Amino acid sequence: MRYSGGLLASRKNTSHESVPRRRWRIAALLGFGILVSYFDRVNLSVSKEALHDAFGMTAVVFGFLSSAYNWPYAALQLPCGLLLDRFGVRRVGIVSTIIWTIASFAAALSIGVKSLFGARLLLGIGEAPTFPGTSKATGYWFPKDERSLATAMFDSMAKFSSAIGIPALGLVLVHFGWRANFALTGIISVVYFTLFYAFYRNPSQDIKLSVAEREYIRRGGAQPEDPQRAAAGAPLGYLISRKKVIGLAIGYGSYNYVFYLLLTWLPAYLAEAQHLDLTRSFLYTSVPWLCATAGELMVGGWLTDSLIQRGWNATRVRQFVLVGGTSVGLCIFGVPYAHTAQAAVMWIAFALTGLSIAAPVGWSIPSLIAPRESVGTVGGIMNLSNQLSGIAAPIVTGFIVAATKNFQWAFLAAAVYLTIGIASYIFLLGEITPIPEPEEARQ
Repeated sequence: MRYSGGLLASRKNTSHESVPRRRWRIAALLGFGILVSYFDRVNLSVSKEALHDAFGMTAVVFGFLSSAYNWPYAALQLPCGLLLDRFGVRRVGIVSTIIWTIASFAAALSIGVKSLFGARLLLGIGEAPTFPGTSKATGYWFPKDERSLATAMFDSMAKFSSAIGIPALGLVLVHFGWRANFALTGIISVVYFTLFYAFYRNPSQDIKLSVAEREYIRRGGAQPEDPQRAAAGAPLGYLISRKKVIGLAIGYGSYNYVFYLLLTWLPAYLAEAQHLDLTRSFLYTSVPWLCATAGELMVGGWLTDSLIQRGWNATRVRQFVLVGGTSVGLCIFGVPYAHTAQAAVMWIAFALTGLSIAAPVGWSIPSLIAPRESVGTVGGIMNLSNQLSGIAAPIVTGFIVAATKNFQWAFLAAAVYLTIGIASYIFLLGEITPIPEPEEARQ
């Protein structure tokens, strides 16, 4: 039986501050994992010019190389969702972290485009379970009225990794070369693997989780752990045919298109279109990502949960943040008309901050709408759409830049896709309420 999404009377009388806070340590651990995994993604964009000098890559080749990570990542989303629901977050997470660590070191040892391409494919395989696994873990560990902030704590690290990773890895590149970038992310991955192996357990398996906090989590509507249902969960065909899942997938895919356009091409855009030198390009790039990190944590995370805890209608709050934040992302439309680097960065910062405010609500939705033991699968469906967009963004941008010699149409295409995504949130996803269990739908 699904736990109620509302606060029960006994829980209303329980102060948030009086409950132990081990769940937030788990959130910090998961956030660190996302931070590390995104260092692996941004190090390629930071190394673009160095790789061009080393291997003679064109803009189109770089676009394909930038998307290579996303191909296996996208292809494995549905299998990873099923594996997470069957074998659990811990076991799948341990294996995936080992694979992506090997991929980071393999990239550092690449001798050409083909070997680097292979390393990026392996990285996509290793990191494929990361987001659906983290979303599933958040569903287990957090009450519904704390889930936006918990989700923001891990999803914001995807932005913070660019805010600190691009300038930091840029300095490593300048002083030690591009191979050091990839080797450094491999070393940090080893650190994360050690922490995850030592500390992550589901709530039912964590001996350090107090009885009071366990009950607080359960009564707050956390996804119940159901080992018997974990072997099956809701059928994939049932989930993928639900209108809510389709709307979520299209809407979040539009967000990810803009995200990957900026993740892979922003330093190059500032260098080529705004004529910044390499160092200034890295520093300017960090500004929108810092704004996005702050906006996601403060508005998409803390403020969203705070309003819900104060009695505001949870569905209405989440819908407003999701649709409103994505709509602010349409500021990307202003970038082609910016005549200075500062103006371009301002428009990008507005767009990315709006999208980031919506992001934690988006990633909390699988745990809010999925049938029992199906969060990983719903998250996998959603992330499949994300990664198809992530594949398309750098490739489409590469072809547009090569054909037009500017970035104008690349940003306009992103704005059109966002408009489609907003419509999908409104007309397909609709109310953020649970999908019926398959047996209930048949009655």
